[in-house]
Amino acid sequence: MNKTANSMTQALSELKCLLGDRLSTNLTVRDHHSRDESWHEGRPPDAVCFVSGINEVSRTMEICSRHKIPVIPFGAGTGLEGGTVAHKGGICINVSNMNSIIQVNLEDMDCVVQPGVTRKQLNCYLHDSGLFFPIDPGADASLGGMAATRASGTNAVRYGTMRENVLSLKVVMANGSIVTTGRRARKSAAGYDLTHLFIGSEGTLGIIVELSLRLHGRPEAISSARVYFDDIDGAVNTAIQTIQYGIPIARVELLDAAQMRAINQYSKTRYAEKIALFLEFHGSHASVKEQAKTVGEICADLGGSEFEWTTYEEQRREMWDARHSAAYAAMAVKPSAKVYVTDVCVPLSRLSDCIRETREDIEISTNVPTFLLGHIGDGHFHYVFLVDPDDPSEFERILQLSERMVQRAIRMGGTCTGEHGIGLGKQKYLQLEFGETGVELMRTLKLAMDPHNLMNPGKLVDGG
Repeated sequence: MNKTANSMTQALSELKCLLGDRLSTNLTVRDHHSRDESWHEGRPPDAVCFVSGINEVSRTMEICSRHKIPVIPFGAGTGLEGGTVAHKGGICINVSNMNSIIQVNLEDMDCVVQPGVTRKQLNCYLHDSGLFFPIDPGADASLGGMAATRASGTNAVRYGTMRENVLSLKVVMANGSIVTTGRRARKSAAGYDLTHLFIGSEGTLGIIVELSLRLHGRPEAISSARVYFDDIDGAVNTAIQTIQYGIPIARVELLDAAQMRAINQYSKTRYAEKIALFLEFHGSHASVKEQAKTVGEICADLGGSEFEWTTYEEQRREMWDARHSAAYAAMAVKPSAKVYVTDVCVPLSRLSDCIRETREDIEISTNVPTFLLGHIGDGHFHYVFLVDPDDPSEFERILQLSERMVQRAIRMGGTCTGEHGIGLGKQKYLQLEFGETGVELMRTLKLAMDPHNLMNPGKLVDGG
């Protein structure tokens, strides 16, 4: 038995003593933990640890550190850039059983949760409190994973991303030690900003085991609206003017005609199959009515048609449920296809240009089914491609097209990813975005905190 295999055997023996039946080497379990929802090929970890508390995560990490075994954190598995692929082997730490809401502080409008709590679970718990947590990526992701990937969603234009809504964290480091990154105070000038160092680190610096989150007051009234356009420019310019006029819009989502068609088929809706904006306004009963009226006028000036708004909860829920299932609706158009999803984010002033040039590139590059959707209130959009799994050349063309999309966004002052993260898929763009010295600084931080490169190795910035 070679040294690596012997180390793994010893580590598994110690982990078995710690976790008992919650350590699994079953191939089916390992295979389930070998991938996320991205196009990246999966590779099963050597074992999966179903931990139930901070001390178990700490002990598991200490054992793996001592035997130099790589560790991959796993939450709900809803990532889109291969962040949970165990492509260097190792132990997967599944935190889904750590799903307790520890504390809700109504007067302070914050809460403390374990990392396996999902966004829907938290908001269900808060339902009668008058508070809610606004970050809403399409999937029912775990909050630990959302912090690790700096998640966003449809509400970001008003409420920000995970970056603005995490007050502090508890994190298990590579050697098993436990770090608290801050307090519950709304601001602090004490020391380095450790909290934001871990937000977006994708499990490469430590494992998030507890989160203190900012909550928001549930609005007195909510109105949602839907409007259609004949061209992208009209839709994008509507979003830009709405924000420039200071209208406190909560959501503004763009969907192209192909995406609307897919939604109708998947969700059994009857929306017009044209370029659409889905919008939402939060405030008092009078203010949401006034906001909808004003935005309706902006839409009309910029070519929008069939503007409809409602405050009825059932109608609003139907529309936003359809929006949140948009990616799954696109996938259902061709179930046999391999799904490639990518995203970029640019300054609002360049959004129309970036989308238009990307659409033109798609039209001349491929005839695969494509679907556009975006959180355009903050300059962010996604493309979904359905690729023939038996045609490697087709997939290669999509990869090249995606690369041009990223280069275009960065050239326009944007970023290679607005919310999906880096994972395996977008590592090569970090230098283009941050420069060699920026990436080297990230690598220095990684190696200082994880000198043996055990924490989700090969993701984001590889430590060696």
